[in-house]
Amino acid sequence: MKLNLPEYTKTRYWCKSYPKGLPSDVPIPQVSLPELIEEAIGEHGGRVAMLYDGKEITYAALGNQIGYFASALYALGVTKGQTVALFLPNCPQFAIAYYGSLKIGATVTALSPLFMTPEVDFQLKDSRAGTLVIHAELWPRVEPLLKSLPLRHVIVVAGDTDGFSGPSSMATHVFDDFFGSETAPTPPVAIDPGTDVAALQYTGGTTGRPKAAMLTHQNIVANIVQNRPYWDFMERKDGVRRPVVISVLPWYHIYGQTVDLSTALCLGGTLVVLPHFEAGLVLRTIQETGAHVFMGVSTMFLTLLNEPDLGEYDLTSLKWCNNGATIIPSETVKEFEKVTGVRIVEGYGLSEASPVTHTTTPYLKRKIGSVGPPIPNTLQAIIDPDTCEFLPVGEPGEVIVHGPQVMKGYWGRPRESENVFLWVEGLKWLRTGDIGQLDEDGYLTIVDRSKELIKYKGHSVYPSEVEEVLYQHPAVSQAAVIGIPDPMAGENIKAFVVLREDFDGILKEEELIQFVRERLAAYKYPRTIEFRSDIPKSPVGKILRRVLRDEELSKNLPSNG
Repeated sequence: MKLNLPEYTKTRYWCKSYPKGLPSDVPIPQVSLPELIEEAIGEHGGRVAMLYDGKEITYAALGNQIGYFASALYALGVTKGQTVALFLPNCPQFAIAYYGSLKIGATVTALSPLFMTPEVDFQLKDSRAGTLVIHAELWPRVEPLLKSLPLRHVIVVAGDTDGFSGPSSMATHVFDDFFGSETAPTPPVAIDPGTDVAALQYTGGTTGRPKAAMLTHQNIVANIVQNRPYWDFMERKDGVRRPVVISVLPWYHIYGQTVDLSTALCLGGTLVVLPHFEAGLVLRTIQETGAHVFMGVSTMFLTLLNEPDLGEYDLTSLKWCNNGATIIPSETVKEFEKVTGVRIVEGYGLSEASPVTHTTTPYLKRKIGSVGPPIPNTLQAIIDPDTCEFLPVGEPGEVIVHGPQVMKGYWGRPRESENVFLWVEGLKWLRTGDIGQLDEDGYLTIVDRSKELIKYKGHSVYPSEVEEVLYQHPAVSQAAVIGIPDPMAGENIKAFVVLREDFDGILKEEELIQFVRERLAAYKYPRTIEFRSDIPKSPVGKILRRVLRDEELSKNLPSNG
């Protein structure tokens, strides 16, 4: 069936909602991501790029260290197209390794510092990483894998190589040993921004085990540039030209990588780098640094609201906060603004789009609960998820987007790549898997996240991955995992398990939870497990997670009596 774009998409009617001065399109420079960062370093050399652990790092110092790291990798034989894995919390070394690797044409994949050994094993093997940059404290999670991993180099941060031994084919290095006193030479590597992959960003998409979105240099550069006009409004409206940004969003996630790390640097701003979220620390840091912007996720704002001393902190320096990665309840937005006087703006995106596709920002018409119109250079439409027919404004359906920030495809998964793209009138559209609807101003409201993917405190949890671990226990006969609404977590993780007959009544819920907890990151294990005699299935035997979800939702409905 031939599909034709709807008139509302062709006319881009949402542009009428843009404030004066916000362009419908911006020119996308044909440069690599490290080239974009180097431009900022050249312009802001003496300014403070990062505040970390009480120390200031200037743009010039950061650029120098990026150059040294790139040269060191080059000398080790790391070449264009090879994968460098980063297993680090937020820290200056992450940024140095990230941009240094990209500078020589390598591809970066970042792992969550919360990952346990099986998850590390999967990503390192799937990404074919030959070099690993790792924080010393995370070494015990990698050590059991060394004999089976194709690692050629391990670079240790915040430690030395004592005790970091592996097979003879693997060399270990100390991160700090890469830096000298003179300017490092730049390796001569040509990068094609439109085709060369900068990042393998792991995501579950809408279903299945994690897979890597191939984000080219142009994808990420485009997303930075697309968002630049909103920051320009901050200068014009609020008088802030070089923002101070609280950077606690994890940099292994594309939200943190693009929206916090790279965007702030390209603006000549200062990143106040925090390795983890702790409410009191964040509030103190905002007060002490006079920060202008805090980027977070729904659970962070809920946690801040529950901080007993919230009202005692001076947050007047904040111009706005941004919520992304997961839907935030409207009541949370209203209460946070009432208590703090600081506005929360909402945005939308996904790893496959580098990640931003929509945003409200403080400078657009306010609609709490909406993620706003598309950003410049971005088209949107709503389709029937089953037939792919375009739906009219006001009718809920699957959100699809088109723009220069949309990924190249999934790494090593041509079938999944084919399924996630929809070609219409010569344009490549990304099927988000999320259900949303448009209003008369072109604002998008996400009605629901995709049915299978669980969003726990902003983290993506893939039911099949948790189920696989459950099935590793000898007592488990059948298993299904779903997300259920939770005011603090967004969604909580619940498992339904049918036990084998000889274990029935013997295995306790807490024992099985602990079994999973030891094998997955802290945000992935089920918080509750319900033992059942059966799990609903389709006629062909497929487990029906939506039936279980509907059952859970019905428990919370008020009775008619």
